[in-house]
Amino acid sequence: MWFVFAAAAAVCFGLRGILYQWTSQRPIQRNLLLFGVYFSGMVIAAVAGFAAGQAWTSSVWIGTLMGLFSFVSNAAMYKGFAVGKASLVAMFTALPPVVVAVLAYFLWEEKLNIWQFGAFVVIMGGILMIRYSSDISLRHLQGAGWGVLTMLFFGFTDLSSKASTMLGAPPLPTLVVMYATGTLLFGLSWAMDSARERQARAILRQAVQETAAGAAEPAASVDTQSGVPRSESASGIPGEVAAPRWSVKKTFLWGLFVGISNICGMMLILPAFKLGVTGLVSAVIAMNVIIVLLYARFVLKEKFSRLETGGLMCAIIGILILRLAA
Repeated sequence: MWFVFAAAAAVCFGLRGILYQWTSQRPIQRNLLLFGVYFSGMVIAAVAGFAAGQAWTSSVWIGTLMGLFSFVSNAAMYKGFAVGKASLVAMFTALPPVVVAVLAYFLWEEKLNIWQFGAFVVIMGGILMIRYSSDISLRHLQGAGWGVLTMLFFGFTDLSSKASTMLGAPPLPTLVVMYATGTLLFGLSWAMDSARERQARAILRQAVQETAAGAAEPAASVDTQSGVPRSESASGIPGEVAAPRWSVKKTFLWGLFVGISNICGMMLILPAFKLGVTGLVSAVIAMNVIIVLLYARFVLKEKFSRLETGGLMCAIIGILILRLAA
């Protein structure tokens, strides 16, 4: 049964990845979006927990760690994408199951039989082939540190989720605490972003006022989100104006919608970790990359490279081995 929960969670997180990919092409405030995502999860988990009548015990506070680890992993991932090579950072996001499997062995002495270990290796090999399909070389290691941080904290998120089930923490109240923690942290990050933008606008207005009298040409406006001249913030073509950024209300409401797929995935993760071996559950959930890949192929009409096709086949073979082993 754990496999069904883990596979369903992978589908939910795959849908979340598709929504994140689509959103990344729009001019939005990232921390505001994630604030909406976590706020949505908090509200849905609270309503579901109240309806289910789940009790609040002291063990639910492990959700604070889950929320903290989730916040750090998401923040590190986006920072890595901003400063480094996207394909390299993406490769590290495929590796948390390795961290989970190793640490679960030392923490809880969880072992894999020969068939499970073989399936784990094949699945991870397939995922890495998919992630590694872009041009990555030792000369393009910018963002590697952020990628490692992302890998570790996504792994810690999975391990803390498993720990919550071992402590007998009621799932929905635990998720409320987790998402409340993430909501607070991303809300503070958004507030800090907004303060920096207001300061940048104030400096710009002052500079314009000081130079207006003697300037021969009008000063170029500055994109307060990226901090570069407006004429260069869209595609590098001189004179092109960037698309207007989404309003606070629109971004927040979209975050609430995206958060539905996120909370559904988390609701499925906890019973999967409760019933299954931690490393295998984490590996199956990492298969969500295949959902995103299929979306890119059939909706965005991107072509598969041979490496991506091989990785897809390896991942499917690994899942079949895992099912037979079960």
